[in-house]
This record gives sequence, structure tokens and C-alpha cells, in this order.
Amino acid sequence: MSRPRRRAFLLGAGSTAAFALGAGGAAAQRRAADDQAAAILAGIRRPRFPDRTVDVTDYGAVGDGTTDCTAAIRAAVEDCAKRGGGHVVVPAGTYLTGAIHLRDRIDLHVESGATLRFRQDPAAYLPVVLTRFEGMECYNYSPFVYARGCRTIALTGSGVIDGQADDTHWWDWTKGKDGGVSPERIEKDALYAWAEEGVPVEKRVFGAGHHLRSNMIQFYECRDVLIEGVTVKDSPMWNIHPVLCRNVIVSGVTVESPNGPNNDGCNPESCAYVLIRDCTFNTGDDCIAFKGGRDADGRRVDVPCHSALVEGCRMRDGHGGVTIGSEMTGGVRNILARDCHMDSPLLDRALRIKSNPLRGGYVKDVVFQDITVGEVGDAVIEIALDYENVDVGDYYPDVRDIEVHRLTAASGPRAWNFVGNDANPIRDVLLRDCTFTGIEEGWTTENVEGLTLRRVTVNGQDVNDGAGVHDGAGVHDGAGAGDGNGGAARA
Repeated sequence: MSRPRRRAFLLGAGSTAAFALGAGGAAAQRRAADDQAAAILAGIRRPRFPDRTVDVTDYGAVGDGTTDCTAAIRAAVEDCAKRGGGHVVVPAGTYLTGAIHLRDRIDLHVESGATLRFRQDPAAYLPVVLTRFEGMECYNYSPFVYARGCRTIALTGSGVIDGQADDTHWWDWTKGKDGGVSPERIEKDALYAWAEEGVPVEKRVFGAGHHLRSNMIQFYECRDVLIEGVTVKDSPMWNIHPVLCRNVIVSGVTVESPNGPNNDGCNPESCAYVLIRDCTFNTGDDCIAFKGGRDADGRRVDVPCHSALVEGCRMRDGHGGVTIGSEMTGGVRNILARDCHMDSPLLDRALRIKSNPLRGGYVKDVVFQDITVGEVGDAVIEIALDYENVDVGDYYPDVRDIEVHRLTAASGPRAWNFVGNDANPIRDVLLRDCTFTGIEEGWTTENVEGLTLRRVTVNGQDVNDGAGVHDGAGVHDGAGAGDGNGGAARA
């Protein structure tokens, strides 16, 4: 089914309570965002741990970078947990280890000058554990730092979490020989087919002899989670991945993993009440991505991701700065991202929502506020419902009530790329007090109902009332009115 190439503003009368907030002026919008942030933060509290400290070196760990410390670190965690919990301290040094599994009331504290260096042998991450791979449940290699069903857990300190993934360890699983299909693609296709067929999760077993990469940090079905201060680098795949968790804080973390495939920075999936604050991301994929499960498996689990606040973060390389999707089948709602800075020619998009008609689910009540964008490689803002060039299917996503306030962008090919489906348009998008400069190609708007622009300029040109809006094109040399179609009222 081909999609008509409609590149003009399509304005509708539809509005919701959240969307209407934009009509009350800048001060009212700030108050509304502050109220939204306060409501999210009311569901978030910092976990507290018993005043007990154990040192991994007391259990035989040696920070020489070559001694296998897996057993020693596990013994320290288990002993601390048996004594009621507390802080398991990794002092200065480099500690080679396999998978680390946390327990209730355990804070794994990696001190300044300390590095947890994870072994490159996949066997160090066996036996398999329950995990999600790109939104689908299975049993696979353990994530490097993992917890399941725990309450009050943390990974803190100013040390380094080093996954040691590279072109000959983990990342090479995504490469096919002589241009052929990669081993991981074969495994992923099998998992997808099992999920579509309803094969029980306990029978979806990978691990030894298979080639699905592991995540670096994954907390599964946990409550009261803190990840703070650490530097995370060179993950096999997604770096920080809380799944089905509630009350999650990721604060002051640096993710430095720009070279690996699918090296997303922080992907909360089917989580509730999440705070991501004062973090720096330099990644090989999306910097932050909110997710809700994928396709048939997402419908089976059917748990949304909701009530998340992102603030004070910095994004460099990556496919998207703050992203929602594409695995969003269980739905994503009530997301506020504000006071963030994004800048890199290798950052494809600053703000991104991606889905397609195989996903279903919804994205709604999303606010981006006070976003400073330097250079991007593609569109500053993208809402694309034809992700991976899929624009027909049985489960059209419902994407609506998206607001962007006070965004400035210095340069990039396009100001925005909004592409809905013929059968299911994007609905109710508000851009307010946004300034785009250095835009080379204009913008794209297809199948959007209820796009409102208030005090928006592109290359110095006011586009609020339809001036400079073209069918099939965008802005020409930053000036000149075209054959406007529609337009948006000023506030």
C-alpha cells in the first residue's frame, strides 16, 4: 500500500486536556510542566540501605586486572545479603569478573579508581536467566549486572563498569560472513517467531551455543532501584535496561559506548516512576529510549512504561537523544524531558518517537521543554510511524498529545519529520516557542491531524501562519513565502 506524499500542515480541531495546556501562555505551560514533574517525583524515592559495609577484597578479590574475581564478588554479595544487606564496596583497582547478581538491600558501590572489567567469554554469563531481548522475553546469557524480583538495590560510586565488548567479542555476532545474515539475526528471527506463535517463555532458551547479545545492566521486576555516578562503557548491547521496575533513579551516570551496535544508553521498559537526571550519553544507538514490549509479546505482557522525568542530561552521538519506541506495544505515557542539551553531527535526531503498524500500543502525554540542540545529522524532531519502512499492518499505533516547548536548534538537514499512517495519523502535536536555524531541507509533515505551531521560526522565517509552508518541500534559503496550505493560529 503506497502512502500519498503529503508535505503540508494538516490542522484539525482535536484537542485533549494535556494538549490544551499549550493555549494558556508560557507561564501557564511552565506551571503545568512543574506540576507534571512533581506528580512523577511523588512516586519516586531514593532507596535506603542498612549501615553495613563489606569489601570484596576481604573475600579474595584482587584488583590486578587478571585474577578472576567472580566468585569473590558473589560471595561478598551473598554474605552481605544474609546479614540484612548494605554496601558491597569495590575499592580502587581493576577487577576481572563474570556476571554479578544483586540481592535485596544491596548497594554495589564501585569507588573512584575502581573498574569492574567484565570477561569476554560468554560462558561467564551462564546459567541463563529470564531477560528481554528487544522487547521479547526469553532465557539468555545473564546481563553483566543483573537482579530479578529484588527490592532496594543500587549500583553506585564513581568507578567504571567496563563491558569489554569489541569487534571480536559480542559485537561481531551482528555481522554476517561475506555479507550474509548475521548469527544474531537468525536467533532474533527465531525468538520473534516463537513470540508470535505463543511459545511459552520457559521454552525460549538461548545462551550457550547461541548468539543473542546480553545487556550490560538489567534489573528485572525490581522496586526501588538506584544507578548513580558510575561510568558505563563498551556494552555488548543496551547499557542500562530496567524492565518491569518501579521507582527507578538513574543519576549522574556517564555512558561511553559509541562504537557498538544497538548500544543504547538507558532504556526503561515497562517501568513506572523513573527519574533520569544529570547524565551524559555517547552511544551507538538511542541515548535514552522508553519502551513497552514488542508486538505479540508486548500484547501478552501488556505493561506500559509511564511517569518518567528526564532532566539536565547531555547527549552526544546516537540515533536519538530522547526517544520513545520502537518497542512500545504496551504503551508509553506521561513522559517529561526538560533542560537537556544535545549536540553532535553523529546524533541523528534530538527528539524521536518511532513505531509502525506491527507494534500497536500508544504514545501520549509527552512533553519536551527547554531543549538545546546544536547539530544533528537528520531531523531535529521526528515522529515516524513507518519505522523500518513498515506502513501497513494489523496494529496501528496511537500517537497523540505531543508537546515541544522552547527548543532551539543550531543546524541540521530538517527541522522536523512527522510521518503518520494513511489509516492512522499522528494526532495533536504542539510546537511552541521553537527556533530552528541552519536547516538545509525544511521539514516533512505527512498524515498529521492537529499540528499547532506557535512562535516557531525556521531559518529566521515565521512559520506560524502558513508562510513558507510548501507542498513537497520546505524552507528555501531561509526566507520567502510559498503556497501555504492551512497554517496555525498565533497565541
